[in-house]
Amino acid sequence: MTTNKGKKILKTPLRIAVCILLFGLMAKLLLWPYAEQTVLAGFILVSLLYSFRFIKKTQKQFLDYVKLVLIICWSANGILRMMHFPYTVFFQIVTGAAFITWFVMEGTAYFMDEDRHTKNSNVQIWWNVAMVLGTLSIIVGALMKLVHWQFAEVLLASGIIMVAFYILKDVFQVTKMEEKDTNNEEYQV
Repeated sequence: MTTNKGKKILKTPLRIAVCILLFGLMAKLLLWPYAEQTVLAGFILVSLLYSFRFIKKTQKQFLDYVKLVLIICWSANGILRMMHFPYTVFFQIVTGAAFITWFVMEGTAYFMDEDRHTKNSNVQIWWNVAMVLGTLSIIVGALMKLVHWQFAEVLLASGIIMVAFYILKDVFQVTKMEEKDTNNEEYQV
């Protein structure tokens, strides 16, 4: 939701909830105590905060409903799987369908301005490189963890930390982006 000045409500709390979820998943892979509770808290926070944000939005479009279904079904699937419920395939199918719908309708347009040109500055490009490297570190670290290779946990943890910093980068930024740049703002997490 955007307010009069183009700012979205609950942007920072949602990002913090996603980081809690990421750290909970890392803790679960590393077999740390309270990992499942942290993951459950992350899923619950994400679904509640996003639902509240959706309710507060004054003008809702079809894509807003698609994103709500995506977040709610993804969270419900995660919660039920963490509680070891056996029949979560319905939520997985709906999540997949909602994700495909979102990607077809919005997809990479998030990274473009209204003239369909990329809007990334040099700093944003470096942040995106860090995000890609973090994601690759998570994937490779998780695979290495499955086969019990040395340094898998370090690689996995460093990837999750990089992705968490990417998610929270706006919270720690000293300079603000231009106020007039609100293109595709409702699609940001």
